[in-house]
Amino acid sequence: MTHIVETRTRKAEQSEATRLALMAVARELFAERGYAGVGTEEIVQRARVTRGALYHHFRDKKDLFRAVHEQLEAELAEALTRQLAEGPADDPIALLSTGVRAFLDYCMDPALARIALVDAPSVLGWQQWREVDEKYGLGLVVTGLQGAMAAGAIPNQPARPLAHLILGALGEAGMLIANAGDPKAARAEIEPPLLALLEGLRA
Repeated sequence: MTHIVETRTRKAEQSEATRLALMAVARELFAERGYAGVGTEEIVQRARVTRGALYHHFRDKKDLFRAVHEQLEAELAEALTRQLAEGPADDPIALLSTGVRAFLDYCMDPALARIALVDAPSVLGWQQWREVDEKYGLGLVVTGLQGAMAAGAIPNQPARPLAHLILGALGEAGMLIANAGDPKAARAEIEPPLLALLEGLRA
């Protein structure tokens, strides 16, 4: 019985290792050349797995892209959470501003920009792209707003609708940076009005 459990555990570990290898290779290639410029044959060759292994874990290239995009969004949410934990706890609006600045900085990362902001809306469709964005970003914004309301920095109101509006503004800002000829200049241009929006929420 123990032998059977160990065998199953090893198979599960090997399966997960294969899945992660496919995602790592796909992420690198998607970031480098974009979704349309990458073929599944190149992905399996570079990951050193069979084509069957790819289709065991993912329905198709789009499904693999979706998994890579979600991985990026999860990493971004985790990184932002860490930065917010180190932010100015005495001023909730300043804390939200810290999160906004950090998000804009991450939008300068070529891999994040290419996969999550340039390709994802067209490859996945606007609705699916927004669903992933909300899954990883909405909770962070809602928590920040609720903290600001509890501290009296923002008038009490339903946090979720307001969070959707802020998330929409952040998404637009990110896409402007990612699609700009000069991302650095675009980032510098978009930050002041975004921060002004947050300041306008003060009670």
